[in-house]
Amino acid sequence: MSLFSPLSLPNGAVIPNRIAKAAMEENMADADHLPSADLITLYKAWADGQAGLIITGNVMVDARAMTGPAGVVLESERDLDKFRAWATAARSGGGQVWMQINHPGRQMPAALGQETIAPSAISLDLGAQSKVFPMPREMSAADIAEVERRFVATAVLAERAGFTGVEIHAAHGYLLSQFLSPLANHRKDDWGGSLENRARLLLDIVRGVRAAVSPGFAVAVKLNSADFQRGGFSPEDARDVVTMLSGQGVDLVELSGGSYEAPAMMGSARDERTLAREAYFLEFAREIGKVATMPLMVTGGIKRREVAQKVVESGVAMAGIATALAIEPNLPIRWREGKADAPSLKPITWKNKPIASSAHMAAVRFQLVRLSRRRRTAPNISPVWALITSQIQARRSARQYRHWITRRPQAA
Repeated sequence: MSLFSPLSLPNGAVIPNRIAKAAMEENMADADHLPSADLITLYKAWADGQAGLIITGNVMVDARAMTGPAGVVLESERDLDKFRAWATAARSGGGQVWMQINHPGRQMPAALGQETIAPSAISLDLGAQSKVFPMPREMSAADIAEVERRFVATAVLAERAGFTGVEIHAAHGYLLSQFLSPLANHRKDDWGGSLENRARLLLDIVRGVRAAVSPGFAVAVKLNSADFQRGGFSPEDARDVVTMLSGQGVDLVELSGGSYEAPAMMGSARDERTLAREAYFLEFAREIGKVATMPLMVTGGIKRREVAQKVVESGVAMAGIATALAIEPNLPIRWREGKADAPSLKPITWKNKPIASSAHMAAVRFQLVRLSRRRRTAPNISPVWALITSQIQARRSARQYRHWITRRPQAA
C-alpha cells in the first residue's frame, strides 16, 4: 500500500492520500474566540502542502471549558462565517478537513478562572505543578447530559460551516478520556465501574453525532492506546472500546496515548534510532487492528517518509503527523517528489516530563505562529525561550479570556 494511495472511508468519503495533519493546539482564536485571520492563513499553508486529511486543533464545545487561553469555541450559530472561511481555506488543497471537538474536564488551567468538572472530584497529580489545575467538581447526570448535547450541537455546526467531518477527542486525559480511565473515574453509577459504563458517555456522543449529521459527513474518534499510568486505561481497554465502537458509524479511530500526567504523546521515552519506535504507538495499533472494523490512524513521532510508509504497509490506514508538519507544511509534496525531509525540533531531555512536554508544545506553537504570518519556521528555537514566551502570552490571553467570558453573549 502506497503512502499516496486514496483511502475510502466506511461512509463513502475518500481521503486522497494516507498523510494526515494531526491536531495541534494552536491557541490562535481572535478576541471573540472565533477563528482568527492568522489561524485561517495557517490552515491554507497546510492545504497547499496537500495532506490528504487535515484535523484541526481543539475546538471547544463549551466556552466555560477551555483547554487553554485563546482557544476556538463553537457553540452557537453566530459567526459561522468565520468558520466557513476556515473550512474553505483548509479544503482548498483538495483534502478532507475534520474539526476536532473537545471538552477539557479537569484539564483546564486555573488561570482561566472557571469551575472545572470531571467524572469524579480527583485533581491532576503533576507534583509541584499540580496547582496549575483546580480540583474539579464531580459531574451530575444533568452535567453529563449537557456535555453530550454540546458535542452533538458542535458537530452539526461544523458540518454547516463546511467541514467534512469531526473528530471526537477521547484521548490525552481530556474529559472523555477521564471517563474512560479508572484512575480519574471513581463513579458508582451508570458512568463508572465497568469499562462498559466508563465508555457510556463516549458511545452516546458518537451515536448522537452520527444520527444528527449527514451520512457523508465523517465521524472519527481519537482514543488513547494506553494512558501509560499504572492502573489506568490499558491497551486491552483500548481494544475493547474499539470493539464497542464497531457498528456505530465511526469512520476512523486515531490512536495516540498519554495525558498531562504522563505525556507519552510527546514521545519523551522513545528510541529514535529505530524506525519502529519513531511511530511509537504502532505496536498498539497492530493489536487493536485485529478487532477494528474501521480504518485506524496512528499519530506520534512520525517525521520520515520511510516510517510513514511502514505505518501504512503494516495495515494502519493513515499516518498522523504533527510536529514535522508544523515545521514543513509542504512535507507531503516533498515526500511525493522523493525528497528525504525529516523535520524535527531541538531534542528536550529534561527529567521533569510535564515541563518538558510544555516546552515541546511551546516550540511547536512557535512554528505555527511563524507559519500563520507567512514566515519561515525556526526549528532550532531554544525550548527554554519558547516556553518562557509561551507562558507570557498564555498569561496575557488568560486575562483576556476572563474579561471576555463575563461579557460574552450567551450561546443560542
